[in-house]
Amino acid sequence: MYKIAFVCTGNTCRSPMAEGIFRVLAKELGLQDVECSSCGTSAYDGMLVTSYAVQAAKQYGANISAHRARELTDKLAAETDLFICMTKSHAEDLRDWYHIPDEQIAVLGAGITDPYGGSQEEYDRCAKAIYDALKAWIEKRLEDKT
Repeated sequence: MYKIAFVCTGNTCRSPMAEGIFRVLAKELGLQDVECSSCGTSAYDGMLVTSYAVQAAKQYGANISAHRARELTDKLAAETDLFICMTKSHAEDLRDWYHIPDEQIAVLGAGITDPYGGSQEEYDRCAKAIYDALKAWIEKRLEDKT
């Protein structure tokens, strides 16, 4: 089983949306043998996902309402095959703080802007950017397998 972890800062909006949307897309597109989770580089364990993120993810069939934030730990780092970061700075944090090699780190699309503190519309735009980037990534992975 290939393990992916989506990474943002607080693990209350971007990375939980990415995790939820990825699960929906993987099922729809037939991507198998992949397991995913999410975490934050500065998360407070147990924090609730934002209500705007729940609503935005729901538009793509993902129910993330039960998500609780969790911080990236050494144990999670050791168990993960690929970290998909929301920004280049998250990728740098993984290299610097956790000494994760470059081949295990990717940035989603051109990077995903943090909607935290913004309006529902900003969260909706963020979810769309996540959806589009994940769909392209999964389709490329499936294409590479054939």
